[in-house]
Amino acid sequence: MNREQRLAETFVELADTLIDDFDVIDFLQVLAARCVELLDVAAAGIMLADQGGSLMTVAASDERARLLELFEIQNDEGPCRDCYRQGAAVANVSLDGALERWPQFTPQALTAGFRSANALPLRLRSQVIGSLNLFHASVDGLDSAGLRVAQALADAATIGILQQRTIRRSDVVAGQLQAALTSRIIIEQAKGVLAERLQISTDSAFVVLRAAARSRNRLLSELAREVASGSADPAQLLRQVSMKDSEPR
Repeated sequence: MNREQRLAETFVELADTLIDDFDVIDFLQVLAARCVELLDVAAAGIMLADQGGSLMTVAASDERARLLELFEIQNDEGPCRDCYRQGAAVANVSLDGALERWPQFTPQALTAGFRSANALPLRLRSQVIGSLNLFHASVDGLDSAGLRVAQALADAATIGILQQRTIRRSDVVAGQLQAALTSRIIIEQAKGVLAERLQISTDSAFVVLRAAARSRNRLLSELAREVASGSADPAQLLRQVSMKDSEPR
């Protein structure tokens, strides 16, 4: 499948938000993974704003991006924060020259192996609900076509999230976003449990958790809660995922 076909398929995925068991976390995880695949970036992360307007990390393509975004939130500086507050893209910032702009974030990003960054707003008209971070291993960043594709992906995700919620009363939107942010905390706890019990990396733990949720037709957040509470057996989840992968296709 070529890039154009894969891009078209991705937009179809992002538009499919009218199902009853729509899962915001899984939806945004797909977006992060597709950004890495389609835009040739090293990593991607997504932040959403809670009811008080504070950003929280809800999806990341890998552990490097997740930890860097957590650092960005904790220190209240970085491209994603600037993008959200300004409601505008932060485009192709070379991290080699960004020390004065982001004195705490920049050294962490460089240590993680990133050389430049983009941040695109999750925005519909005047409503900004978060931002999409794209990290690059080189200083080249994205060309104008790549930036347009990245913003289109962010726009499609925003429309999908808000569209799904307008089916319900508008005054529950903030509450549902807050629930998604809370779910992410549970997912991180579950990743830690799986990583410790199975002696695997946190990235691999998330792969197991997500695959097990899909194979059981469960919400990612629901299964994560069971893992975190101890009511789901990590070894059993791993066996189930392994058996599913070994089935003939």
